[in-house]
Amino acid sequence: MEKVVNVLGKEIDLCSCEPMTGWKRDGYCNTDIEDHGIHTVCCIVNQPFLEFLRGQGNDLITPAPQFGFAGLKPGDHWCVCAGSWYQAYKEGRACPVNLEATHEETLAIIPMKALKEFRHAPISES
Repeated sequence: MEKVVNVLGKEIDLCSCEPMTGWKRDGYCNTDIEDHGIHTVCCIVNQPFLEFLRGQGNDLITPAPQFGFAGLKPGDHWCVCAGSWYQAYKEGRACPVNLEATHEETLAIIPMKALKEFRHAPISES
């Protein structure tokens, strides 16, 4: 099996299992040829970002139980479409990003400089 790489050139980390995220709903921001949205950015969502997405027609706040989706709240980690995050960035509404869990394919859409501006520093466990 091929090793999946993050934007830092290392093996990709898990984004989230609570809530379960990812194009393949495996907790990772993996992608494949069928993922037309390129769900590769591991975001730590905040309210301004969620509101931005809702305004774009992508409501991730409202639960959709028919799809097993409880809705997102600030602080949740979620694999977001690279184009959506980049649009939010350009409009001053981007949220923090976990670079270690963000797929390398993201760099085809978002410059590394933009991602680094919103790099989420993980809390060290002491």
